[in-house]
Formats: sequence, structure tokens, C-alpha cells
Amino acid sequence: MGLCEVVRAGGPHRGLLLLTFVLLLPASHAWGYRPFVSTDAAVADPKEMEIELGYFNLKRAAKENTFIVPQLRLNYGFTRNWEVVGEFEIEQSQDEEVQIVNAGLSLKAVLKEGILQNKDSIGFAVEVGPLLPSTAPGERRFGFEGIGIVSGRLSPFTYHVNFGGGVDRAKTNPFAIWGMIVELPVLPNFRLVGEVNGESVEGELADNSGFLGFIWQPPSSDVFIDAGGRRGISRAASDWLFTMGLTWSFSLPSISGAATVGGIP
Repeated sequence: MGLCEVVRAGGPHRGLLLLTFVLLLPASHAWGYRPFVSTDAAVADPKEMEIELGYFNLKRAAKENTFIVPQLRLNYGFTRNWEVVGEFEIEQSQDEEVQIVNAGLSLKAVLKEGILQNKDSIGFAVEVGPLLPSTAPGERRFGFEGIGIVSGRLSPFTYHVNFGGGVDRAKTNPFAIWGMIVELPVLPNFRLVGEVNGESVEGELADNSGFLGFIWQPPSSDVFIDAGGRRGISRAASDWLFTMGLTWSFSLPSISGAATVGGIP
């Protein structure tokens, strides 16, 4: 039984067990960039694996509800200021079978260190890579996406601006994407967050939306918990999206260490 079926079968009690299990995992530093569509000008530390898990997502469009469980993004820092990113979602609407959607594999690089690397300046990054075929009808081709990212601070706000584009999975039509995240710390380890973002595909209506939510880091923990709601602001966007998730990271063991014999290298 996959995670999608577990959550549907077990309801909120299974969701609570999943959350408790993850909070007990040994974690190191994580910078939670769930639940946004856009991203920030930061990458995972070398030899660190960061996991962004959406364990509840409910999308409503045209009077139909769609559940997205799980929504998963993996970030592995393979060297300083570089990471490889993999992501996908499992989606099921009320009258359709389960589909794997929004899968991608990309490289992300920090070109100029900034506030997210503890520097008093604006940071710049890029993320590029293929969009992998989906199991959904009409989305079974490869696509490509590339974005530029700027992160900065206008006290007390932190912002992240994204611009980019590519070609889609459906008919390799060109598209443009944009987004802006704004964060406001209100309590220790608790910040209110907002986002506006959009996507314009050639020959289709623009898909623009806005998001409001929060990110909370429990005391004595490096896990980040997020929740919020998204509202469509164009006709092609979903009416509503409600989301809950978390982010954590851990160091992977080195596989390049020297072999030893009798305790002597």
C-alpha cells in the first residue's frame, strides 16, 4: 500500500502518525521552501539531503476536488553551492485513477551568495533541467524549464523573485513563469509567508494564483512545518488549494573515505 492509499484509508490519525515519525527523525539544518511554487537562492549543504514533503494537498477546480498525496521534492547538495533536485506528485481526482504528475529533475546553482548564505547582499541562483513525462493523458513528452532566482531583504521582509521559462510536456509549447515570495517573521521560529506567481503557455490562458500561509519551526527542532491556502486569480487557475507539509534534512555518509586494515589507513 503506497502513501497515497495509507492517508486515504487511515484519515487524520495516520497523518498524525506520519508527522510524529518525521519529527523524531534525526535532522540537521533545513531551510523550508515548501509550500511555494517559486523557490529561493539557496541550495542544500554538501552531502546533505533535504526532503520537502507535502502530506496533504486538496485542490478544487470546476467544482471537483483533487487530492495530491504525496508531493515530494528531494534536494541533494553534491558540492558547495550546487545541488541536484528531483520532484513529483501523486494526484487523484474524484472520478479518475491515480496519476504521477509534475515530475522533474534539475540542477540548481548559487551564482552569487547573499542573505541566505549569511552575506549582507542580494543572492542570485539558477535552476535548469528536464520536465519528465507524466502519466496524465496528453502530458507524456519531455519538457524543459529554466529559472533565475533573486533573494534579498527589505527589513523586516525577506523576498525571493523568480523569472524563467521553457517548453511544456504536452505539445512542447513555449511557456513563461514568474513568482515572488515574501516572508515576515512575527515570532521566534514562526513566519507569515505569501506568494504571487503565474505561468503563461503559448495558446492557453494564464495560470496565476496567490498564496498565504505560515512556516513554523518547533522548538529544539530543525524540522519546518508549513500550511496555507492558495487562491486562483485568473480563469485558468484552480479555484482553491489547501496544503500542509514539512521539510527536514540530514547528512549522508561519505562513500569516498579511505579503506582501513586492522584500524590502520
